[in-house]
Amino acid sequence: MTLQQIFEENAAYVWRVLRRLGVRDADVEDVCQEVFLVVHRKLDTFDGSSALRTWLYGICLRLASEYRRRPHRRREEVAGTIPEQIMAAPQDETLDRRRALDRLDAALDQLDDDKRAVFVLYEIEQMPMAEIAQAAGCPLQTAYSRLRAARAQIEATMRRQELVAAPAEAARMTARSSA
Repeated sequence: MTLQQIFEENAAYVWRVLRRLGVRDADVEDVCQEVFLVVHRKLDTFDGSSALRTWLYGICLRLASEYRRRPHRRREEVAGTIPEQIMAAPQDETLDRRRALDRLDAALDQLDDDKRAVFVLYEIEQMPMAEIAQAAGCPLQTAYSRLRAARAQIEATMRRQELVAAPAEAARMTARSSA
Protein backbone atom coordinates (compact mmCIF):
# COMPACT_ATOMS: atom_id res chain seq x y z
CA MET A 1 0.00 0.00 0.00
CA THR A 2 1.38 3.42 -0.91
CA LEU A 3 1.46 6.49 1.28
CA GLN A 4 -1.03 8.16 -1.08
CA GLN A 5 -3.49 5.27 -0.68
CA ILE A 6 -3.08 5.27 3.09
CA PHE A 7 -3.69 9.01 3.18
CA GLU A 8 -6.74 8.90 0.90
CA GLU A 9 -8.35 6.05 2.82
CA ASN A 10 -7.51 7.22 6.35
CA ALA A 11 -7.15 11.02 6.45
CA ALA A 12 -10.70 11.55 7.72
CA TYR A 13 -10.21 8.84 10.36
CA VAL A 14 -6.92 10.40 11.53
CA TRP A 15 -8.53 13.86 11.67
CA ARG A 16 -11.47 12.54 13.75
CA VAL A 17 -9.22 10.63 16.12
CA LEU A 18 -6.90 13.60 16.65
CA ARG A 19 -9.85 15.89 17.28
CA ARG A 20 -11.34 13.51 19.83
CA LEU A 21 -7.94 13.06 21.49
CA GLY A 22 -7.92 16.75 22.32
CA VAL A 23 -6.23 18.42 19.37
CA ARG A 24 -8.04 21.71 18.82
CA ASP A 25 -9.64 22.56 15.47
CA ALA A 26 -7.05 25.27 14.89
CA ASP A 27 -4.21 22.73 15.15
CA VAL A 28 -5.68 19.46 13.91
CA GLU A 29 -4.55 19.93 10.31
CA ASP A 30 -0.92 20.45 11.40
CA VAL A 31 -0.95 17.43 13.70
CA CYS A 32 -2.62 15.36 10.97
CA GLN A 33 0.28 16.26 8.67
CA GLU A 34 2.70 15.20 11.41
CA VAL A 35 0.94 11.82 11.57
CA PHE A 36 1.42 11.23 7.86
CA LEU A 37 5.04 12.38 8.05
CA VAL A 38 5.60 9.67 10.66
CA VAL A 39 3.74 7.18 8.45
CA HIS A 40 6.02 8.14 5.55
CA ARG A 41 9.15 7.66 7.67
CA LYS A 42 8.00 4.42 9.32
CA LEU A 43 5.95 2.76 6.58
CA ASP A 44 8.71 0.24 5.88
CA THR A 45 8.60 -0.85 9.55
CA PHE A 46 4.86 -1.63 9.49
CA ASP A 47 4.80 -5.43 9.50
CA GLY A 48 1.06 -5.98 9.25
CA SER A 49 0.86 -7.82 12.58
CA SER A 50 -1.90 -5.37 13.53
CA ALA A 51 -4.55 -3.62 11.50
CA LEU A 52 -3.36 -0.50 9.68
CA ARG A 53 -5.82 1.66 11.63
CA THR A 54 -4.48 0.27 14.90
CA TRP A 55 -0.98 1.30 13.84
CA LEU A 56 -2.23 4.72 12.71
CA TYR A 57 -4.05 5.12 15.99
CA GLY A 58 -0.85 4.45 17.92
CA ILE A 59 0.84 7.25 15.97
CA CYS A 60 -2.14 9.57 16.56
CA LEU A 61 -2.11 8.76 20.26
CA ARG A 62 1.58 9.62 20.66
CA LEU A 63 1.34 12.85 18.66
CA ALA A 64 -1.89 13.98 20.35
CA SER A 65 -0.32 13.29 23.74
CA GLU A 66 2.74 15.36 22.77
CA TYR A 67 0.44 18.11 21.49
CA ARG A 68 -1.52 18.22 24.73
CA ARG A 69 1.71 18.62 26.71
CA ARG A 70 3.10 21.44 24.56
CA PRO A 71 3.18 24.69 26.54
CA HIS A 72 2.94 26.77 23.39
CA ARG A 73 -0.06 25.03 21.87
CA ARG A 74 -2.82 27.31 20.71
CA ARG A 75 -5.62 27.43 23.24
CA GLU A 76 -8.07 29.53 21.27
CA GLU A 77 -11.10 27.97 19.74
CA VAL A 78 -11.38 28.64 16.04
CA ALA A 79 -14.54 27.73 14.22
CA GLY A 80 -13.79 24.87 11.87
CA THR A 81 -15.51 23.79 8.72
CA ILE A 82 -19.09 22.86 9.53
CA PRO A 83 -20.23 19.63 7.88
CA GLU A 84 -23.08 19.99 5.37
CA GLN A 85 -25.44 17.82 7.46
CA ILE A 86 -25.15 20.29 10.31
CA MET A 87 -25.61 23.29 8.01
CA ALA A 88 -28.81 21.74 6.65
CA ALA A 89 -30.22 21.04 10.13
CA PRO A 90 -32.70 23.46 11.70
CA GLN A 91 -30.95 26.21 13.68
CA ASP A 92 -32.11 25.06 17.15
CA GLU A 93 -31.07 21.48 16.41
CA THR A 94 -27.66 22.69 15.18
CA LEU A 95 -27.18 24.77 18.30
CA ASP A 96 -28.21 21.86 20.55
CA ARG A 97 -25.85 19.51 18.70
CA ARG A 98 -23.00 22.03 18.99
CA ARG A 99 -23.65 22.42 22.71
CA ALA A 100 -23.69 18.64 23.19
CA LEU A 101 -20.41 18.28 21.29
CA ASP A 102 -18.87 21.10 23.31
CA ARG A 103 -19.96 19.39 26.53
CA LEU A 104 -18.49 16.09 25.36
CA ASP A 105 -15.22 17.79 24.37
CA ALA A 106 -15.04 19.47 27.78
CA ALA A 107 -15.68 16.12 29.49
CA LEU A 108 -13.03 14.43 27.34
CA ASP A 109 -10.58 17.19 28.26
CA GLN A 110 -10.95 16.13 31.91
CA LEU A 111 -9.74 12.59 31.19
CA ASP A 112 -6.10 11.55 31.30
CA ASP A 113 -4.63 10.45 27.97
CA ASP A 114 -5.00 6.71 28.66
CA LYS A 115 -8.70 6.85 29.58
CA ARG A 116 -9.45 9.31 26.79
CA ALA A 117 -7.79 7.09 24.20
CA VAL A 118 -9.75 3.98 25.18
CA PHE A 119 -13.04 5.89 25.40
CA VAL A 120 -12.60 7.57 22.01
CA LEU A 121 -11.65 4.38 20.22
CA TYR A 122 -14.37 2.25 21.76
CA GLU A 123 -17.32 4.61 22.04
CA ILE A 124 -16.72 6.95 19.12
CA GLU A 125 -14.61 5.02 16.60
CA GLN A 126 -16.20 1.67 17.58
CA MET A 127 -12.90 -0.19 17.43
CA PRO A 128 -12.81 -3.70 18.96
CA MET A 129 -11.38 -3.72 22.49
CA ALA A 130 -8.62 -6.20 21.59
CA GLU A 131 -7.29 -3.75 18.97
CA ILE A 132 -7.58 -0.87 21.43
CA ALA A 133 -5.52 -2.75 24.01
CA GLN A 134 -2.91 -3.48 21.36
CA ALA A 135 -2.79 0.16 20.19
CA ALA A 136 -2.60 1.42 23.78
CA GLY A 137 0.04 -1.15 24.69
CA CYS A 138 -1.85 -2.53 27.68
CA PRO A 139 -3.55 -5.79 28.71
CA LEU A 140 -7.15 -6.25 27.59
CA GLN A 141 -8.53 -6.05 31.15
CA THR A 142 -6.65 -2.78 31.70
CA ALA A 143 -8.31 -1.36 28.59
CA TYR A 144 -11.73 -2.39 29.94
CA SER A 145 -10.88 -0.80 33.31
CA ARG A 146 -9.90 2.43 31.61
CA LEU A 147 -13.17 2.42 29.67
CA ARG A 148 -15.23 1.95 32.85
CA ALA A 149 -13.32 4.71 34.62
CA ALA A 150 -13.65 7.04 31.61
CA ARG A 151 -17.40 6.44 31.37
CA ALA A 152 -17.86 7.17 35.08
CA GLN A 153 -15.75 10.32 34.91
CA ILE A 154 -17.50 11.60 31.77
CA GLU A 155 -20.91 10.93 33.30
CA ALA A 156 -19.96 12.84 36.46
CA THR A 157 -18.51 15.73 34.45
CA MET A 158 -21.59 15.99 32.24
CA ARG A 159 -23.90 15.93 35.27
CA ARG A 160 -21.94 18.84 36.77
CA GLN A 161 -22.17 20.67 33.44
CA GLU A 162 -25.95 20.16 33.38
CA LEU A 163 -26.27 21.58 36.89
CA VAL A 164 -24.25 24.63 35.92
CA ALA A 165 -26.02 25.07 32.58
CA ALA A 166 -29.57 24.54 33.89
CA PRO A 167 -30.21 28.16 35.00
CA ALA A 168 -28.86 29.56 31.73
CA GLU A 169 -30.90 27.08 29.69
CA ALA A 170 -34.05 27.95 31.66
CA ALA A 171 -33.45 31.63 30.93
CA ARG A 172 -33.03 30.91 27.19
CA MET A 173 -36.22 28.83 27.13
CA THR A 174 -38.12 31.62 28.89
CA ALA A 175 -36.78 34.19 26.45
CA ARG A 176 -37.81 32.02 23.46
CA SER A 177 -41.34 31.48 24.77
CA SER A 178 -41.90 35.17 25.49
CA ALA A 179 -40.64 36.27 22.06
